[in-house]
Amino acid sequence: MNKEKRTVLNVNDLCMDFGGLRALDEVDLDVREGEIVALIGPNGAGKTTFFNCITGIYNPTRGDVVVDLKTEGKKRINGIKPNHVTELGMARTFQNIRLFPSMTVIENVMIGCHCRTKATFVGAVLHDPRTKREEQETVLKSYELLQEVGLDKYADELACNLPYGAQRRLEIARALATEPFLLLLDEPAAGMNPQETSALKDLILTIKDKHNMSILLIEHDMKMVMSLSDRVFVLEYGREIASGTPREVSENPDVIKAYLGEDEDA
Repeated sequence: MNKEKRTVLNVNDLCMDFGGLRALDEVDLDVREGEIVALIGPNGAGKTTFFNCITGIYNPTRGDVVVDLKTEGKKRINGIKPNHVTELGMARTFQNIRLFPSMTVIENVMIGCHCRTKATFVGAVLHDPRTKREEQETVLKSYELLQEVGLDKYADELACNLPYGAQRRLEIARALATEPFLLLLDEPAAGMNPQETSALKDLILTIKDKHNMSILLIEHDMKMVMSLSDRVFVLEYGREIASGTPREVSENPDVIKAYLGEDEDA
C-alpha cells in the first residue's frame, strides 16, 4: 500500500580530508521526496562540513553526491559550483545568518528569485515589456513568500532591523525563492527562544506540506528534531554512528553515549 518514495538525494561513502585530518569518513545519507531528515551530532562532528560538501562549497575527497531531478534524472554533483547546485534545486540557509543587511526584506527575497529569471542584460537595460513583466512577477512572488513566513509587514524594512528570529525566517524565504526540491537548514533554531522555536517548527511543517518539499536539517534542539523528523542520521567525529526513526535513534546506546559525553553547552 505504501509506495516507495523517490530518493531525491543519495550520498554514498562521503569522505572529506583537510590535510591529515579526516573530517568526514565514509558517510552515507539519503533523503526521500517530501521527507524531513535531520543530521545531528555533538559539536565538531562534521555536520556543516557535510552540508558544504553536498552544496559545492567543498569538493569531497571521495564518495558520491547524487540528486534525482524530475526533468534530468540522476546527476552526480560532486565539484559543481554552489550557484549551479542552487540552480539544480538545492537551497540552504547558514548557521551564521547571511543576509544583505543594507537591502530591504523584500529585496533579499528577490535576490533568491534571480536564478529562475530569464531576463537578458540587454532586456534589463532597455526595460522591454518581457523584462518589466518578469520584474513584476518577481516582486509578487517575493511578497507571497514573505506572507508565507509571516514577514510581509516588514517588506520595506532593512533586513538588519529585523529581530533575530525574523532574520532566520527571511533566510528561509530567500531559499524558497530559488524554487528548491530540497531545502537544507543549518541550525535554523540556533539562538531562538522556546516560542520562536515552536513557531519555526510549525513553519517547517507548513513548508513541507504546502510545497511537498524534502528538507534536510542540522539542529541541536533535540526536542525539535525528534518531533519534526521522519528519519535521523547521527555523526560523531565525522563517522555515522546511527540512523533510523527518531525513536530508534533516541534509544541507540551509541547515540546516548555520544550525547552524554558532550559538554552541556555543545
